[in-house]
Amino acid sequence: MKKINILLFATTFSILFTNYAFGQGCSDAGFCTINSLKPNNTDSTAVVDNQFKIGAFYGKADNFISIYGNYFEYYRQLNNNLGLDAKLTTLAQSGNGISVFALSDIFVNINYKANERVRFTLGAKIPLSKANKTYNNLPLPMDYQASLGTFDLIVGIGYEINNIQIVAAIQQPLTQNDNQFIASDYPANSKLRTFQSTNKFQRSGDVLLRVSYPLNISSKLKLTPSILPIYHLTNDRYLDELNFNREINGSKGLTLNGNAFLDYEINNKSIIQFNFGIPFIVRESRPDGLTRSFIANIEYRLKF
Repeated sequence: MKKINILLFATTFSILFTNYAFGQGCSDAGFCTINSLKPNNTDSTAVVDNQFKIGAFYGKADNFISIYGNYFEYYRQLNNNLGLDAKLTTLAQSGNGISVFALSDIFVNINYKANERVRFTLGAKIPLSKANKTYNNLPLPMDYQASLGTFDLIVGIGYEINNIQIVAAIQQPLTQNDNQFIASDYPANSKLRTFQSTNKFQRSGDVLLRVSYPLNISSKLKLTPSILPIYHLTNDRYLDELNFNREINGSKGLTLNGNAFLDYEINNKSIIQFNFGIPFIVRESRPDGLTRSFIANIEYRLKF
């Protein structure tokens, strides 16, 4: 029965992938990939004080752009209830004759385990750029920026019941970036002329709800399907060519993503994970440059 359920899940995932084209992939810039807000690890490795992760990802973005990135993450268990997590990310984008690469963000989070079922997260996303990268002396749209350029507060709570893992969180920008992209600055024959202007971009916050269910395929192999709705709280805004503050209609709303995590336990300290995500429902407008048709990630985890 378990094998049948896994097969049905994989088949459904493949069908959905072929029928949906675009969605928010927050794997490179958002809070859905930090340690405490991902599906809770339930492998059989020994409980240790330190954990190091290195990962790389690839995805297809909107406007014929490919994205690549990697990250380094360190987790320290301070005592039975308290842990500290830090993560450094990078991002490269390539498409339409433009290729860029830069450091993205640093995530720092404090995790508190209230009991066996409930845990809390308090953290911040610290930008390593202000999303003001240029190309040929013209500002680039958010689609080519390595970071959203905002300093964000992250608050989350996780709950587990009958092996079902539920996480809810909010990521709220406390500052805004210095992006100055105005589409009309580009020549009429430029592809970037069709991008959404984001001059003095004012980005709204997001809330997420993740529901996951781990399935043990064998003693060393585990599959965890996950459903991930993300709601963008209000429409984003920007300043147009005449310096008027404009609302970007359709940027508020729901993005519904599906994820699958496949963990393989190499030994009692080392684990390799494959993670794949696709969108089911998308917002009408996504000016922040987080559009993805799919995202694939590989990660190596070492406990010591």
